[in-house]
Amino acid sequence: MTDTEFKKILWDSAVKLRGSLSAAEYKYPVLGLVFLKYVSDVFEAQADVIRAKAADSQSDQYVEAPALRAELVEEWVKDKAFYEADNVFWIPEDARYGELLATARSAGIAHQLDAAMASIEVENPKLRGVLYRDFGRLAIDSGKIGDLLGIVGKMKFDPKEHTSRDVFGEVYEYFLGNFALEEGQKAGQFYTPRSVVQTLVEILAPFEGRIYDPCCGSGGMFVFSERFIEAHGGKKGQAVVYGQEMTATTRKLACMNLAIRGIDYDMGHEYADTFTNDQHPDLRADYILANPPFNMEWEAKALSEDKRWVYGTPPAKNANYAWLQHIASKLATNGRAGVVLANGSMSSNQSGEGTIREAMLKGDIVECMVALPGQLFTNTQIPACLWFLSKNKGTGKNGKHNRKAQVLYIDARKLGAIQINRTQIALSDEELQKIAQTYHNWRGTAWGQNGYADVPGFCKSTTLEEIAKHGYVLTPGRYVGAEDVEDDGEPFEEKMRRLVATLRSQQTEARRLNAVIEANLTGLGYGE
Repeated sequence: MTDTEFKKILWDSAVKLRGSLSAAEYKYPVLGLVFLKYVSDVFEAQADVIRAKAADSQSDQYVEAPALRAELVEEWVKDKAFYEADNVFWIPEDARYGELLATARSAGIAHQLDAAMASIEVENPKLRGVLYRDFGRLAIDSGKIGDLLGIVGKMKFDPKEHTSRDVFGEVYEYFLGNFALEEGQKAGQFYTPRSVVQTLVEILAPFEGRIYDPCCGSGGMFVFSERFIEAHGGKKGQAVVYGQEMTATTRKLACMNLAIRGIDYDMGHEYADTFTNDQHPDLRADYILANPPFNMEWEAKALSEDKRWVYGTPPAKNANYAWLQHIASKLATNGRAGVVLANGSMSSNQSGEGTIREAMLKGDIVECMVALPGQLFTNTQIPACLWFLSKNKGTGKNGKHNRKAQVLYIDARKLGAIQINRTQIALSDEELQKIAQTYHNWRGTAWGQNGYADVPGFCKSTTLEEIAKHGYVLTPGRYVGAEDVEDDGEPFEEKMRRLVATLRSQQTEARRLNAVIEANLTGLGYGE
């Protein structure tokens, strides 16, 4: 299924729900049905695989007894263990999408869907308490729910690729970006675009250990981390996932997103605010990836003496430096973090933020700053940047180059070769690798390829002394300088004579055109 087909189905789903639900509510029933279609497609495909294996294993023994052979084959198909062995959820017969679609026009379809979700949870402990089971409470008639079942039923999920795309994250992004814009802006919460997540993952290279996201949303950071591990020859399970989310429905989505991929996770005991109810108080993570809500207000007064504020108490009006310090407090001895924040975090001096930033730099925990191009996010035009923090900038696990008292700056604002639509761009694979390789070459990590060198206009390795001269402002553009322009070989005097001649010619033509315009105006009775 192509992205265009996928989005067309989501659009049709939204149109069907419009007028019955608010835009902020669209995503939840649609996500519930997408989940049912997804797991049903994977289940049915696994049944075919099992059926083929069973038939092959019985071919010699029961070649003269086809009825018996068919019966034994179906026994295999009905054996739950054959599904669990390949990390495929067991879907009870009455919960399979085809069965539900066949009764889509019944008056009780909403309650049938809730019952189907409940039965799936019973059969699959990993999913207990995380599936959408509110169809019966929706203020829409059964006919619309039946229509919605038909629309989502057009989706076709290839089981061979069922872990290759973040389907639920894409649905979440689509609705948040296109229909719940106001909801997202009020909270300062924005779905993290693929380009941004991939940049974080490629730089941090979370190959094994403990991975943490204190505001995990739909779990996209974990999905891409697992994908990185598998792409580099690792195995599922060599990284352990810890997350926290303050919204109940979004937390369920993250659990669902991870469970279908067979990723073991710890999302804490409940949905909760990370600052006031930390679900992992004793965790020390090897890697932290986070996209906190931009510039949000928070309960600062109640936490003014919190032990996490090593570099200074964050202001109540903006939680950016609360997030950074919370994340820094969670890092293990060699831990590293990548954090998405609004550009203002790099230079703000309001309410003591500049003092906190200075303390962080003097504490030598800031490792790399990346300025991102605009138009990466679907539902905000707030310019964003990436902070990379490190507990160990010396040699060892994090690289063979000692980078203590240094910060790498990367200015990626001119990148973004892929035009998704009129208002959104994305980084190409080549651009992602350019950014990541610059970092890995600078640190001398196992993922590096060549030696590091400053590139005017793109990257610069800078000392803390130089940063201090700039008032501890971290904007990459201040440090990387201007891009080198290739010398075209034309002598300066000749170039100036040519350019001045061109200018004079253009000025003459401009005067001629002005005279023509004035004459036309006079002819129409509007002359001076």
